[in-house]
Parts: sequence; C-alpha cells; structure tokens
Amino acid sequence: MTNTVEVPLYRLAHSRSGDKGDISNLSLIGWDDECHAVLLEQVTEERVAQWFAYRRPARVTRYVLPGLSAMNFVLEGVLDGGVNDALNLDAHGKSLSFHLLDLPVTVPAALAARLPDVPG
Repeated sequence: MTNTVEVPLYRLAHSRSGDKGDISNLSLIGWDDECHAVLLEQVTEERVAQWFAYRRPARVTRYVLPGLSAMNFVLEGVLDGGVNDALNLDAHGKSLSFHLLDLPVTVPAALAARLPDVPG
C-alpha cells in the first residue's frame, strides 16, 4: 500500500474566483497533471458542497477543463443575496476561493514531498 499524507489543497492547486449576484464561481487549477488527477478524484461536487455547507449553497456544479488541468465550480446561493445585499463583511468569491484551498486532500507521500509548503 502506498504511503499517503493529508495536505491542504493549496499545495496542489491555485484558484481564481468571481461572483455575480448570489453566485460564486471558483476555478481550481492544478500545478501539473499529477495534481490534476488528485483534484478530479477528490474535489467533487459533493465534497465542495459539504465543505461550504456553512454557506448553504443551493447547488454546486463542477465543470472539468482537462486541457488546462483545471476545473470550475459554480456555487449558487452562497453570497447572502449578493455583494450589494449581504450584511456580512466579505461575501465575495475571493474569500471563498481561499476557503476552498484549505480543503484537505490525501496524496501519495512522494507527491507531497515535491509540492510547495506555502501557497504559491
């Protein structure tokens, strides 16, 4: 059995974000094909919906972009009505992308050894 370790997602990928109304758009771009394979396996619609359960998303949809080693998540109903309607301090997509990058994933120890320790 392969030796594995749990690491935060930011060790395997970076993220971009956007928002429109009450919808957040979070992209996840793997550092390379090996990282992308982990993303495909472990960062599912169900897992992202569970990770953001405290925001009560109405729906989470994942779009895979294999030519870019990337995926895009659309989270509906997570911005408290949108930036102009929200009463909280920061409901923007950027803060949600940072939260996504904290999601723990399990990777082979050899992969973890070659990944950066801090967000790149």
